[in-house]
Amino acid sequence: MIAQKRIMRLTNSTQHHQETTLALPLMPKATAVWLVDNTTLSFKQIAEFCGMHTLEVQGIADGEVAQNIVGLDPVANSQLTRAEIERCEQDEKATLQLKETALPPERKTRGARYTPVSKRQDRPAAIAWILRHHPELTDAQIQRLLGTTKDTINKIRDRTHWNIQQIKPTDPVSLGICTQTELAKAVEKAVERRRKALAESGEPVEAEAILDPRNRLTADAAEMAAAFGLNRGKGDDEEKDDEEEPTVDSVFGRKT
Repeated sequence: MIAQKRIMRLTNSTQHHQETTLALPLMPKATAVWLVDNTTLSFKQIAEFCGMHTLEVQGIADGEVAQNIVGLDPVANSQLTRAEIERCEQDEKATLQLKETALPPERKTRGARYTPVSKRQDRPAAIAWILRHHPELTDAQIQRLLGTTKDTINKIRDRTHWNIQQIKPTDPVSLGICTQTELAKAVEKAVERRRKALAESGEPVEAEAILDPRNRLTADAAEMAAAFGLNRGKGDDEEKDDEEEPTVDSVFGRKT
């Protein structure tokens, strides 16, 4: 019992050594248990490799430390090679070196887009703009592009948003919510998806109907456009041109 307390004090004194060690094996104490049981390495070699004190490794060998810890095979876990262990067993002054694994680095998944607090009030306007000008984008694409939720998109589409009367469709690029490149990529994916869907259905559609966003309005988007005053018919100038040109008789009321 006294020896165990002494070992614990020595273990605490090695914390600085462990922090300054460049690389330690996975689960150092379990690895030390396996090396003690399955190799003829010296206590010093195992202690240096596992970032432990020599007396702590000796305590493992004597059964006073880590009694309930199951040994972890560093060879099976690709942390050491059998040749490296044999090399150090033959030379007590040699130091074990961790194996350089060929595993690829962990890929970081992209989380939800973060929108600054100052820009969040502009998102409804950006959503309205996307629904008007790019109805080919799916709700999932809009969510990723603008960092919004499906519920907000549906409320703006259905005009049930609490502030719908004050929402003015605004380009999200000009608002700084997304970049032009991100928007272009999203539109390109949506167009390609629609092109494939039309090709599979065998429906004959002209190329312009696919590429021109003005010809790709869905029923929901058409209602949205009408709600925000988007005239998809003739422009004001064209309507004026269709009216009869005034004459002198029509202006002064002279009848022939």
